[in-house]
Amino acid sequence: MNLKMKSTMMTMMFLLSALAGCAGGDGAVDLDDSDGGYDYASNVDNHRMLMGDVCDIKDLSGAYDWDGVKDIYENGEYAEKSDGSYRTLMGFADAAGKNHAYDDYYGADGSWNDFVSAAIDGTGPFDGESDTVRDQAVEKGIQNGVMTAYAIHELNAAIIKAEAGNWGPDDAQHAWDEGWAFYHGPDDADADFDGCGPFATAAKRGGNFGTGDATNIATLAAMNDGLAALVAEDMQGVIDARDEVLKNVVIVYSQASVRYASKMTVDLDEANGDYDKHQAEGHAFFRVIEAYVADYTDACYNNQTHGMAYLGAGVASNCDAFVWTQHNGEGDYMCYNTDLHFVYAEGTTEEICDGFASVFPGSGMPGYYADYGASKIVEIFDLKNDGDTDADYEAHLRMYLQPVWDAFGITADDIGTLQ
Repeated sequence: MNLKMKSTMMTMMFLLSALAGCAGGDGAVDLDDSDGGYDYASNVDNHRMLMGDVCDIKDLSGAYDWDGVKDIYENGEYAEKSDGSYRTLMGFADAAGKNHAYDDYYGADGSWNDFVSAAIDGTGPFDGESDTVRDQAVEKGIQNGVMTAYAIHELNAAIIKAEAGNWGPDDAQHAWDEGWAFYHGPDDADADFDGCGPFATAAKRGGNFGTGDATNIATLAAMNDGLAALVAEDMQGVIDARDEVLKNVVIVYSQASVRYASKMTVDLDEANGDYDKHQAEGHAFFRVIEAYVADYTDACYNNQTHGMAYLGAGVASNCDAFVWTQHNGEGDYMCYNTDLHFVYAEGTTEEICDGFASVFPGSGMPGYYADYGASKIVEIFDLKNDGDTDADYEAHLRMYLQPVWDAFGITADDIGTLQ
C-alpha cells in the first residue's frame, strides 16, 4: 500500500469515526425548527446537541464507567461550537455569575459542579458510598440539576437582555430559546437524544402522581407565551412566563422528593436494601429546588408543645407576633399571628400561645428557625442518615413543603396523589 492510499484511507476512517460519534443511537439527530411544540426563533442547534452528552453520561453512569462519564462531562461530545471546541456540561455547572439561585444559596461558585464531580469521583459527601448511590447522584444531578440550572439561567438572561432593550432573535429571544433547548432537548427519538432532560422527568413524575402531562403542558404554554411576549416587547408577560416555568419546576421536584421519601419509608419497613439508592435520588431531586423553596420553610419553636409553627417566608420578629385574642373582640379566643395573619392550631390554649418567642427570655435560646423545613428535608436525604423505622417520610416531606406550595400557589391537585 503506497503512502498516498494509506493516508486517504486513514482520513476516511477518521471522518467515518467522527460521523459515528455525532450520530448517537440509530442515526443523525434531526434538528428541525421546533421541539415538543415550541418553535424556535433562533438557531440553538449546538445547545440542543448537549442533550446527547446527558444521554450518554446516563448510560455510562449506569454501567459505573466513571472514567467515561468524566471524559464526556469535562470535555464534551456532541455540542461542537464553530471554533471546534465543545460546549460541556461541566463548563456551565462550574461557571460563576450565572443567573440562577444555586451558587448564592450554597455559597460557592459552580455549586452544581461541586455536587456532580464529587459523585463522579466518590469524594466529599459520596466518599465511601456505593456505585449505585453515586450513579443516582450523577444521573439526577446532571439531567435535572445542571440542565434545570441551564434553563433557569437562560430565561433570566433573556429578561436581562430585554431590560437592556435587546429583545430580538439574536438576543433575548435567543436566550429564551436556549432555555427550552436545555429543558427539553431534541425530540428525535431515532437518535436516542430525547428523554434525557427535565421535561422527561416531569412526565415520569406526572405518571407517578396521577397528574399526567399537566406540568409539561403548563411549562410549554409558558415558554410559548414568553417568546410571544418577547416579540411583543411585553416585559411583564416575559416575567410572568418565567415565573410559571419556575412554579412547575417546583411542582415536578416536589413530586420527585415526596416520591423517594415515600420509597425510603417502604425500604425501612421491608428491609429490601434499596434505602440508600432511593435516598440518593431524593437527595439529588430536592437539590434542584432547595435554593428556590428554602426561604418559604421558616418556622417558630413553641416551648410548651415542643413543636413548630410554619411561617412560610418569615423573619424572627414574626415569632413574637402570636397573641391570644378574639376576632374583633367577639367569639372564641385563638392564637393569632398579627404579622402574618394566620391562626395557629385551632383549639390551642393561651399557655401554648405564649410559648412562642424570637428569643426565649432567660435561656437566650432562639425560637426562630430560618429555612427550617428545608433543613429537615436535607437531614432526611443526608446520605449518612440510616433512617428511622418509625418515620413516615412522605408525610414529613408534605408537611415541610406545604408552606412552599402555598407561596407558589400550588394546589393539592397540582401535586396529585402518589400512585
